Amino acid sequence: MSENDSPLSLPPFPPAYRASGLLLHVTSLPGPYGIGDVGPAALAWVDRLAHAGQSWWQSLPLGPTGYGNSPYQSLSSFAGNELLISPDWLIEDELLRPSDCQTGAFPQNEVDYNAVIAFKQRLIEKAWANFNAGARADLRSEYRQFLGEQAQWLEDYALFRALKTKFNGAYYLEWPAEFVERVPAVLDRARRELAVQIGQTCFAQFLLFRQCQRLKAHARNNGVRLIGDLPFFVSPDSSDVWAHPELFLLDERRRPRVVAGVPPDYFSAHGQLWGNPIYDWAALRESGYRWYIARLKSLLRYVDAIRLDHFRGFSAAWHVPPDAATAEPGKWVAGPGADVLVAIEKELGALPFIAEDLGMITPDVYALRDKFKLPGMRILQFAFDGDAGNPYLPGNYVSNTVVYTGTHDNPTTRNWFEELPDRERQIFWKYLGRTGGESREAAPALMGLAWSSVAALSIAPLQDLLNLGREARMNVPGRADGNWAWRCSEDRMRDPAFERLRDLTKGSNRFPQAASASRPLQLGSAGQGLRTPAAVL
Repeated sequence: MSENDSPLSLPPFPPAYRASGLLLHVTSLPGPYGIGDVGPAALAWVDRLAHAGQSWWQSLPLGPTGYGNSPYQSLSSFAGNELLISPDWLIEDELLRPSDCQTGAFPQNEVDYNAVIAFKQRLIEKAWANFNAGARADLRSEYRQFLGEQAQWLEDYALFRALKTKFNGAYYLEWPAEFVERVPAVLDRARRELAVQIGQTCFAQFLLFRQCQRLKAHARNNGVRLIGDLPFFVSPDSSDVWAHPELFLLDERRRPRVVAGVPPDYFSAHGQLWGNPIYDWAALRESGYRWYIARLKSLLRYVDAIRLDHFRGFSAAWHVPPDAATAEPGKWVAGPGADVLVAIEKELGALPFIAEDLGMITPDVYALRDKFKLPGMRILQFAFDGDAGNPYLPGNYVSNTVVYTGTHDNPTTRNWFEELPDRERQIFWKYLGRTGGESREAAPALMGLAWSSVAALSIAPLQDLLNLGREARMNVPGRADGNWAWRCSEDRMRDPAFERLRDLTKGSNRFPQAASASRPLQLGSAGQGLRTPAAVL
C-alpha cells in the first residue's frame, strides 16, 4: 500500500485543522443522461472543488433507492445505486457503443426518475449481454474476485432485486410466504430461474465499484476527500431485513414490533414517523456487531469519512408502535452506547465519522460523542433565536466541529431567510453587525460566518454557494413525494461564485497548505487572528 492509499486519519480533527467543502449529492451533477453519475462530470466537479481550495466533498447516501427515490430508504446497506453508473465510462470500457447511449431530452434541472430508471436499466442489460458475449474478457478475473469478496451481501441482494421484479415491485412482506420465510429449496429454485437477472445485478455492482474507485482515486490525487452518509436505520423493504430478520425487532410474521421515528421538533410538530424496523442490539452484540461493522466497511470502499446519520440512535432510539398514525406516541429506548463504537474502532482502527447530533439531543448523546472525540454538526440556520447560549451560534463552537449553513433537510439559505420571521431577521443582521439586508445577501453572509468560525470544517450546500431559492431545495422532511430531484445545470457550474469561494477560503485560513498527488493533505494553520465575519464578506 502506497502512502497515498493509506487510511485517512481525519476526523476527529486536530486543533490546528482548518478546511472547507461543499455538499452536493451525486445525482445533482450535470450531464446528458438525466441524472448525475460518478463519471466525467464527477471528475470535473472534483477539479472544480480543488481549484476553489476545497478539501472535502460531501454527498448523500449512495445506496439503491426504493420508496420515494429517497437515498435514506435504500434497498440495501451494502449495494450502490446503479443509477450512478456512468454511461460514458461504459463506452470507454467497450461494454457499450455511443449509439447505445443516445437519449431523448431529459430535464436539465431535475431528475425524472421514471425515465432515468428505464434508460439506465436498458444500458445495464446491454452491457451485461455484451460482457457475456465476450466483450472485455480481461475483466472476468477481476469480476470473479469481486463476486467472491462481496458474496456475504451480494448474493442475497441480487436475489432480492430479482424477486422484487418477479413480484412487480411489491414490498417483500407481500410476497408468497415461502419467499418471505426464505425456504431454502424455494430460494434455490428461484436462483436457477432468475439467474440472468441475478447475474446482471451482480455485474452492475461490479461496474459501479470500479467507477467509484476511479473517482475516489482522482479525488485523493487532487487533495479532495469524500464524505459519505450512512442512514442509521435500514429500509423496511430491503435485502437487509429480508436476509437477516434475526437482527431486527420483528414479530413471528417478520413484521416490525416497533418502528423508528423522532418526537416533535423544529422539523415537524407531530414528529417524524419513519417506519424503519429497529435493531435487536442484543443479537448484534452477540455477533460482535459483525453485520453493522460490515455496512460501515462497505461504504468506506467509496469514501474517506462517514456522516453517521441520527447519531443519537446509538444512545437511544424513539420506538413507535407499528400502527401509530404519527410519531407522537413513541418512547425512548436505550441503544448500544459506547459498546458498539468500541467494537467498530477495534475493527477499523479509527473512527472516521461525523456525528449527526441534531434534533432533541440529551446530555448522554453529547457524552457519547465526546468520549470518542467525534466531531458534531452545527447548522447556522438554527442559530438566530435570540438565545446567547444557542449551540448553533459560532461563538459557542469547539474546534472539533463541522459547521453547515444548512443541510439537505433545510431550505436553501435564501429561501430560509425569505421565510424567517422579522424578529429573527433582525437578530441575524445584528449578529453580523448590520442593520439589515436583502435575501440575496443571506447565503453569502452565512457562508462567511461558517468559514470564519473556529469549526475545523465548514461546509455549504452548492445551492447556497450559487444563492438559489426555493426551487433548489433537495428535501422537505415529512413530505413523501417531490424530493431528491434537484440538479445543477452545466452553466451554473461555471458561476463566478466559485472564484469568490476560493477567495473566502483563503481569507479564512481554510485553503489547503499543501496537497500533492503523493501524500495526504497537510494540516492548515490554527486560524488565529481570523477576520470578523463582516470583514470576510
